Amino acid sequence: MLPFNLHIPILSKLRSLAFFPSQKFALHVTMKTYKPNGRRFIISSFFFIIFLCILASINEIRFDSFLMLGRCAFSPTPNSNSSSATDFLSVNSSSLSTNNEIRILIGILTLPDQYQKRHFLRLIYGTQPPIMDAKVDIKFVFCNLTKEDQKVLVALEIMRYDDIIILNCQENMNKGKTYTYFSSLPDLFSVSDDQPYYPPYHYVMKADDDTYIRLESFVESLSPLPREDLYYGYVIPCPSMDPFVHYMSGMGYLVSWDIAEWIRESDIPKSHLEGPEDKVFGEWLRDGHRARHRYNAKWSMYNFPEPPTRCTHELWPDTIAVHLLKNQEKWIQTLNYFNVTKDLKPSKLYHIP
Repeated sequence: MLPFNLHIPILSKLRSLAFFPSQKFALHVTMKTYKPNGRRFIISSFFFIIFLCILASINEIRFDSFLMLGRCAFSPTPNSNSSSATDFLSVNSSSLSTNNEIRILIGILTLPDQYQKRHFLRLIYGTQPPIMDAKVDIKFVFCNLTKEDQKVLVALEIMRYDDIIILNCQENMNKGKTYTYFSSLPDLFSVSDDQPYYPPYHYVMKADDDTYIRLESFVESLSPLPREDLYYGYVIPCPSMDPFVHYMSGMGYLVSWDIAEWIRESDIPKSHLEGPEDKVFGEWLRDGHRARHRYNAKWSMYNFPEPPTRCTHELWPDTIAVHLLKNQEKWIQTLNYFNVTKDLKPSKLYHIP
């Protein structure tokens, strides 16, 4: 029999050998216990990524808001005395059109390259005061662009002012440009969300780019007139006062909207396009038995007084339009006569004697 003190090491050794498989089992269990920790890590990483995405979205929103704030801060402040960029040459009694007001379109026939002339006319018409119960839109009208510089410069004008109509035609004076203008209007200004009223314009006008129109006097002369089958202008020949004899001068003549629709539909204008455009226009109406209402605006419309002819008249207060302003000197003389700068406000920023 072994001594008692020898039993303990032997028993310990035996126990260690006996429980060796249990150690393998214990190791196996320990490895299993790490799997829940792995899941926690994956789940934690997933939620952390979501948190980063949310944080990035919040920052993006804040950045966009900052950009919008910056745009507002550096945008030009609206001026109550000037028209909007999208409707630069629209002279209105209010910003919203109503069905009760008189609506007039003035199409100034010009050429694509006449950039300076258009900018000058924007000054002339853009500084005229709003007219009560009236909307007057002024558009510059020419045929298709033919030069690379026109495609850039005219596009910039449209982006800034939105006051240009480009007709589908080759540039000309007396070979159908006027027909293309009037016949295109019903399609260009058909009823839509932006243009809910019919007719979109009660009257449409063709004017030369060397004609100065005093809009308030012009609208006042139209107010009592019929809004259908109307032909308005300066009667030719110059000594005549009878609007049914011949035709209205090309300086500026106006018709009611229904006549523009008739021009689009009738075969009479289509078969007679060439010739002095104002004379040809009058012949359309004669042959089509149109314009039973006619208004002769002579001598409120006339040619510039110099050089004197049978068609000229001295500048006078009862003026609607002055024609043949072929140079800056004549324009300045006319503008000075009508005192167009009388509303200039005093300021420390300038001194104009």
